[in-house]
Amino acid sequence: MTHIPVCEPKLGEKELQYVIECVKSGWISSKGQNITRFEDGFSRYCGAKFGVSTTSGTTALHLALASLGIKTGDQVVIPSFTMIATANAVTYTGAVPVLVDSELNTWNIDVSKIESNITKKSMAIMVVHTYGHPVDMTPVLEIAEKKSLYVIEDAAEAHGAEYMGKKVGALGDIGCFSFYANKIITTGEGGMLVTNNEEIAERARLLRNQAYEKKRRFFHRFIGFNYRMTNLQAAVGLAQLEKIDDFVNRRRSNAYYYNSLLEDVNGLVLPSEAGWAKNVYWMYSVLIKPEFGVKRDKLMSILLKRYGVETRPFFYPIHLQPAYFGLFKGEKYPVAKELSDRGVNLPSGNTLSKEQIEYVVDAIISAKSAHGG
Repeated sequence: MTHIPVCEPKLGEKELQYVIECVKSGWISSKGQNITRFEDGFSRYCGAKFGVSTTSGTTALHLALASLGIKTGDQVVIPSFTMIATANAVTYTGAVPVLVDSELNTWNIDVSKIESNITKKSMAIMVVHTYGHPVDMTPVLEIAEKKSLYVIEDAAEAHGAEYMGKKVGALGDIGCFSFYANKIITTGEGGMLVTNNEEIAERARLLRNQAYEKKRRFFHRFIGFNYRMTNLQAAVGLAQLEKIDDFVNRRRSNAYYYNSLLEDVNGLVLPSEAGWAKNVYWMYSVLIKPEFGVKRDKLMSILLKRYGVETRPFFYPIHLQPAYFGLFKGEKYPVAKELSDRGVNLPSGNTLSKEQIEYVVDAIISAKSAHGG
């Protein structure tokens, strides 16, 4: 039976070559030229002056918050509709995530509701560029300046996405990226924070490496972390970075092809792209409305069992996560709930072909005809 994964990396000879060179050199841990080259190259790509690589997108978020001095008793505004790592990173610092609902068109944080959720304890706004579509950053930055707050961009899903012609990640104080295997470029596991603030970058580098003193090796003034990326991972990242424009173009062209084939299918809400945005469509994601005739979970089951097409549901909102039960008692985020209930991610990886997209679309239409009318 045909099998189409929801997302897989595209690796080639360059990745193998760079890794072999790394192994032959003996520099395989967190020291080596690949680390600096990857940090410099990716931060330049984002339009930022400094890059600090990490072990994952989650640790990049935590390191960003720690580098800004976020601590117990502080509050950080985040969307309820996001992958749980966003909230977890805030919680690691002892701070409390304050949730904001999403908007239905971009699925990002509802910017119009941010200011009403800011209190005297608020220290930062952490926006998430959901599934590759940038947040409307101008009003976010205006609110942050007015309230003297930091802005952190969770850009884990948005490598190469643009807001008003500028790449995300360097629009706020810090941008955080993931290089997990399903991201637009990958290092297997890994992440990076980028910033234009040298002081923030230096503090992040210090904390990333157990806060070792430069002049006294095993003397520590601060509690640090072991969030170092390896030279091996950076070797893969360098090869991937050479192809990032091709990967972004592939995701966008595949999304346009999906759109052309699905735009007349009743009951589907296709992903949007605001006029000021460049959506990189990390995932090609749709909402299943009642008029489609087949419920989301049933459709996903049919696609997998009958057609071999992998899909993924949207994220569960933070306010409905068992790990956070009690913290948001009685609070409702209806758009986040609707997105979670109706959303499905279709195959979207860099290896996806037009023929596979046609197969997926045919499978969706067949499932609708057979079970939904």
